[in-house]
Amino acid sequence: MKEVVVLSGKGGTGKTSIVGSFAALAKNKVLADCDVDAADLHLLLNPELKDEHDFWSGEVAVIDPEKCTQCGLCQEICRFSAIDNYTVDASSCEGCGFCSRICPPEAITMKERYSGQWFISATRYGPLVHARLGIGQENSGKLVATVRQQAKQLAETQGIDLIISDGPPGIGCPVISSLSGASLALLVTEPTLSGIHDLERVLGVCRHFSVPALVCVNKSDINEENTHHIEKYCLEQGTEIAARIPFDNTVTEAMIHGKPIVEYSHNGVAHHIEKLWEKITGTLAG
Repeated sequence: MKEVVVLSGKGGTGKTSIVGSFAALAKNKVLADCDVDAADLHLLLNPELKDEHDFWSGEVAVIDPEKCTQCGLCQEICRFSAIDNYTVDASSCEGCGFCSRICPPEAITMKERYSGQWFISATRYGPLVHARLGIGQENSGKLVATVRQQAKQLAETQGIDLIISDGPPGIGCPVISSLSGASLALLVTEPTLSGIHDLERVLGVCRHFSVPALVCVNKSDINEENTHHIEKYCLEQGTEIAARIPFDNTVTEAMIHGKPIVEYSHNGVAHHIEKLWEKITGTLAG
């Protein structure tokens, strides 16, 4: 089984639009949206929900009012100011459990925290595993791991040998969770200063986990000088530029109509993305 994860280092590079086109181009695959903090692949693929599960992760303190003697010790020692008037503010509680250990009447217990949901849906391009992290919740890396695990199980059950994952931006825990063990990473960047900086960081993460990477420069013609800088940097790092996709407002029109660009138009952008997918499949096969 092969898994391609599409990363960007920063948001707004067009990563999800490219994944949507890959969904239309790939023949037999499972799709996974690992950007659980701001999932939006489903907006493009218009999935039909088939299965829904709650995601529990971490702990939160709960005070039993019948046991509580209101000694005030828990409020004094809580470094996160999560306890006020002998009530725990779940959004402020970090789940460290110290208050439950020092409570004289043992009125405080640690309960598992509800952190979000994950889903299995059907799309016109194949099955999609996606998730939604709860408002203000953390542990998104664990939820990403759950999404990937379910996608692999679904692929094994249906005899599918390819997973395409839309990864989160940045280089933090969710990115590491999306990247570890992947067959190939496609890094989508843009010719801006922040795009260059974050490409360097996410490429370092790929190198650390020994995941081979290809680079796609999206909107490559908005700043030719920065595009040349990216090409020079990738050449020095031994990383191949797999595609240079020009800017085109048709991509936005396609998103408004809820379609990947390769289905909406046969313009230059669609042609570049088709060539990019051919390059990825060739790399996986080789």
